[in-house]
Amino acid sequence: MDVTHLRVALFSGNYNYVRDGANQALNRLVGYLLRQGAAVRIYSPVVPNPAFPPTGDLVGIPALPFPGRTEYRAPLLIPPSVRRDIATFAPNVVHVASPEILGHRAVSLARRRSIPVVASVHTRFETYPRYYGLAFLEPLVEAMLRRFYRRCDAIVAPSESMAQLLREQRMSFDVGIWTRGVDRTVFNPARRDLAWRRSLGIADDAVTIGFVGRLVMEKGLDVFSDAVDQLERRGVPHRVLVVGDGPARDWFQRRLPQAVFAGFQGGGDLGRAVASMDMLFNPSVTETFGNVTLEAMAAGLPVVAAVATGSQSLVLDGVNGRLIRPGAIEAFADALQYYCEKPQARAASGHAGERISERFGWDQVNQALVDTYLRLVRQRAAGGTPPRASPVP
Repeated sequence: MDVTHLRVALFSGNYNYVRDGANQALNRLVGYLLRQGAAVRIYSPVVPNPAFPPTGDLVGIPALPFPGRTEYRAPLLIPPSVRRDIATFAPNVVHVASPEILGHRAVSLARRRSIPVVASVHTRFETYPRYYGLAFLEPLVEAMLRRFYRRCDAIVAPSESMAQLLREQRMSFDVGIWTRGVDRTVFNPARRDLAWRRSLGIADDAVTIGFVGRLVMEKGLDVFSDAVDQLERRGVPHRVLVVGDGPARDWFQRRLPQAVFAGFQGGGDLGRAVASMDMLFNPSVTETFGNVTLEAMAAGLPVVAAVATGSQSLVLDGVNGRLIRPGAIEAFADALQYYCEKPQARAASGHAGERISERFGWDQVNQALVDTYLRLVRQRAAGGTPPRASPVP
């Protein structure tokens, strides 16, 4: 058996209607599978005006706006028409990309039909309650995630640090790596554009601290703004450039009135924006990998990040950036001040990050997941059985 024998049914709560790192990785994966001769069918909610065209054949799943975050959709069920479509497609492996209702329904359907299931982990959902004053719910969310992932044949994480956390949390007995790649034609130091910076009111010699990503509280916007406040109080010259959009944009703009908000940037524009910064500040602890961190490294920027899953697998403390204890405002400010005031250190760390980023190519990382698909299909064909679905405390 090889990749041309694969028939992959991919279930995702967000495949292309909102742009983020996870669904862009899924679209790249599908593109790679199709180029290698596999058959792929995607099942996900659809909207009239998605963020970008889907890669592959997308079948719509009924969904409602998610309460409190209406840009996201909550799929409720797999209707009979879609079940018939799945039966006609006849997948030999199911990939679930998120542990919501659609994911649960897909796992149940696959288990009834004795189809192996791979779950990819894209974010640390158990950390989300703390950003909304509900930290006491984290153990419950973790238990619910464990129940979901234990019903899958295997799970894949985007970084070794995340994979180790999943093992410690007893999420699965089969944890592999499906990391992320970077397009070096888009993200590289040559994309730096001083004229574009000037158009935003940023002088050529202004040391610019960048933020890239969805503007939502779970990205650590409060920690970012508190650390910038420290720089202001210390009188450290700098500018802040925010690239991205989201529901917390108004809050972030009020919090950082002197920052430049460039809005959403994509493709070559994003590569230009990242390369036109002088460092990336990523205080989030919710990422399982940190696509923006890798993209900044490829663009030759030092990265100041929280000690968290993902960042720990990309940032070597003191080599291509700094890793700081989550929420340690003074320490974050110290690291940012160091790079603001030491141009040679910025250059050395940026160069080191660029060299590290050269290890991450999309075809190589996607092939690792294809190998996992093939292994599970062979195991099931040889008489392997699904994992036990008993509740896990």
